[in-house]
Amino acid sequence: MSIAKTYNPKEAEEKWYAYWMENGFFRSTPDEREPYTIVMPPPNVTGVLHMGHMLNNTIQDVLIRRARMLGKNACWVPGTDHASIATEAKVVAMLKEQGIDKKSLSREDFLKHAWEWKEKYGGIILKQLEKLGASCDWERTKFTMDPDLSESVLDTFIRFYNAGYIYRGVRMVNWDPQGKTALSDEEVIRREVNQKLYYVRYKIKDSDEYIVIATTRPETIMADTAICINPNDERYTHLKGKKVLVPLINREIPVIEDEYVEMEFGTGCLKVTPAHDLNDYELGQKHNLEVIDLLNDDGTLNENAQILVGEDRFIARKKVAKMLEEVGQIEKIEDYKSQVGFSERTDAAIEPKLSMQWWLKMDELAKPALEYVENGTIKLIPEKFFASYKHWMENVKDWCISRQLWWGQRIPAWYNEKNEWVIAKTEADAIAVFAEQGKTSEGLRQEDDVLDTWFSSGLWPMSVFDGVRNPDNADFQYYYPTNDLVTAPEILFFWVARMIIMGHDYTQKPPFKNVYLTGIVRDKLGRKMSKSLGNSPDPIELMGQYGTDGVRVGMLLSSPAGNDLMFDVSYCEQGRNFANKIWNAFRLVKGWETIDSPATDAQKTAATWFESRFNQAIAEIDEHFANYRLSDALMATYKLIWDDFCAWYLELVKPAYQAPIERETLETVKRLFQQVLKLAHPFMPFLTEELWHDEIFGTRDAKDCIIVASYPTAQSFDTQIVKDFEIVQQIISEVRSIRNSKGISPKIELPLAINATNIDFSTYQESIVKLANISDLTFVQDKVQGAVSFLAGKNECFVLLENNIDVDAERERITKEIEYLKGFLVSVDKKLSNERFVQNAKPEVVENEQNKKADAEDKIKILEESLASLS
Repeated sequence: MSIAKTYNPKEAEEKWYAYWMENGFFRSTPDEREPYTIVMPPPNVTGVLHMGHMLNNTIQDVLIRRARMLGKNACWVPGTDHASIATEAKVVAMLKEQGIDKKSLSREDFLKHAWEWKEKYGGIILKQLEKLGASCDWERTKFTMDPDLSESVLDTFIRFYNAGYIYRGVRMVNWDPQGKTALSDEEVIRREVNQKLYYVRYKIKDSDEYIVIATTRPETIMADTAICINPNDERYTHLKGKKVLVPLINREIPVIEDEYVEMEFGTGCLKVTPAHDLNDYELGQKHNLEVIDLLNDDGTLNENAQILVGEDRFIARKKVAKMLEEVGQIEKIEDYKSQVGFSERTDAAIEPKLSMQWWLKMDELAKPALEYVENGTIKLIPEKFFASYKHWMENVKDWCISRQLWWGQRIPAWYNEKNEWVIAKTEADAIAVFAEQGKTSEGLRQEDDVLDTWFSSGLWPMSVFDGVRNPDNADFQYYYPTNDLVTAPEILFFWVARMIIMGHDYTQKPPFKNVYLTGIVRDKLGRKMSKSLGNSPDPIELMGQYGTDGVRVGMLLSSPAGNDLMFDVSYCEQGRNFANKIWNAFRLVKGWETIDSPATDAQKTAATWFESRFNQAIAEIDEHFANYRLSDALMATYKLIWDDFCAWYLELVKPAYQAPIERETLETVKRLFQQVLKLAHPFMPFLTEELWHDEIFGTRDAKDCIIVASYPTAQSFDTQIVKDFEIVQQIISEVRSIRNSKGISPKIELPLAINATNIDFSTYQESIVKLANISDLTFVQDKVQGAVSFLAGKNECFVLLENNIDVDAERERITKEIEYLKGFLVSVDKKLSNERFVQNAKPEVVENEQNKKADAEDKIKILEESLASLS
């Protein structure tokens, strides 16, 4: 069977993904093997594949495919998150387009629309992940609002409540006026924004005097309930015990004293608005101040404002400022920069708001989650994220777990007609609990609020295996704890910490062993990729253009753990070129005719060298994987295949043009080719599976696929042959370089003489002659006069160019090289003469510098002798 001249990724991708699915290669059930488990960070049902997903899921697929080839029972659980705020916003927007207002619908009717939307759009991203080659166990696909997962969430709420961790109370929350819901601190993104600082005059009662107070939020002054001064501020001693009038509405408020006020900031006076600022609220509690909330849930002013009722807060800000100017109560306005919180989901500016919410006490729950990471039971990769994790866990605040939405798990709290409440899983249970407490259940209604999405996704590693409801089931006992979690640093606290908290509370075990934190995908200018900037390519289009394997390689070539990825399409091009290199190498081998004869000595030597180099590379790659350096593991694989296998080994053994190759050598090449394909498979699944099934490797049965082939394991190897061959490679490369620099055709044979000091080159003589195109290879003990010389290790080599050499140009080249080496020697000497360096550096580092010095001195000596011979 002939092989196409060029690789067709689309054809291979569709064929082999379908084949893997049909043959159940992604399916995992408990057995006697060691389990290797990854749970996918569930993307929002609102989502479509973006570059962050591309990176995250490529990494997961590489890990899961390698584990599968290592003989482990690899289980990758996919799924999606219901994403309360984002999804409800999408459904509300969809209904608005249809002329339907959410307020006009009952909860049940709205949820029907929401489920219809989820069924239509919620699975898009998972289908896109199939294009990526994600080898998930799709039969295990979960959704955070599946009935069993929702039941697990309710069970967990009740469990925490009964343990005394959940309470209900009025506290200051982060309010999203667009989503009309409370948010946790972690869902608020703080950004520096340009604002105006308004200096407002407050008239002192029964006086012609006024005091000036600076504020960025004049729209809230109608909710002021005090003016606060520092008791040590002599400027305002005369105000003690006085009252002032709130501008525009003339309501009397007291002047209070508290050292909380910074005398140096602004005018040294503070307006206290307890309903609309967290610090003001705490100050108000301390001084028993009235709390006046003048904002509706949607960010418009309510009746408490007395003026501009119904106006949006930002429009009201401008109007209040203008009204103050008109009555002479603005002293001045300055430009001002300050940090403002925005909703992570809707990007609306956050309002501090007093609200009745459900809370989870975090102090005690957070301690084991910190200990797991501190003692290394859970490893954060890279470790640099530990400091921020530790800070957050040591300063954790109670978690606001209620959301004022309809889409999500409804809080299992039930109220009677007297507004008394109980916690119960079902209506029947609630009636029974009320009866036990001797209370009426008349007018029974369930809490309207739903639970924060992160509360449900915090159970993900357990709930996907039904470990909350049924912890003794075979799946949970086998697959939990999971192995590796691959996620983004920005949800280290949103999600990772909460999974650890919940996992420990249920099982006294961590939910995973390693957390691999990816970086942010940025463009080559360093900007975060986003739709608004128009700098984020469509992953589906990229895969169509460069092939999925090419894009996977392109992503991983530039993605060190935890560091941002400066992505450029050229990386995908490099990935595609790598796929083409492998394809063309295979075409070369497949096109060889054979002769029934044994391998030559040179071919045997080449095979011995490559197998040693191969095993050396496997050890390097295994170490990179062990330390989650996937980019380095890929690069080591890339160099082994492109350089060592294609550029050296195949060139060493290939026959002369149109000549046959020895059958024994071809069999060795095919065996080694299959080994390198196995190494490449986790990174390039489609290309490797396509080549694996070519007839050149013999007939394979249906299950004999590379996806389940045994991953190569490092064997002992001959380190000396690897070192010796590095010298051989250097000699061949130097001869080629001399040809290139002198403009000598590669077809012209050149004589080469070697003054060998520590290698028996007879083993490699045939290879050097072949690849360097040598007419006569001799071994000498003295210098060859009039030749171009170079050093390969400690072996001096001479190429006699006869009439092909420009003596003046060669003299200039050698002189420049001597000057460079002398400069290099000065820097090494400076380092070695530094006592602090010699005493504090590791012995091997010092030894390495000493070797550099010796090598430079040897090269200078030989070059000076060569320079003298040219004279």
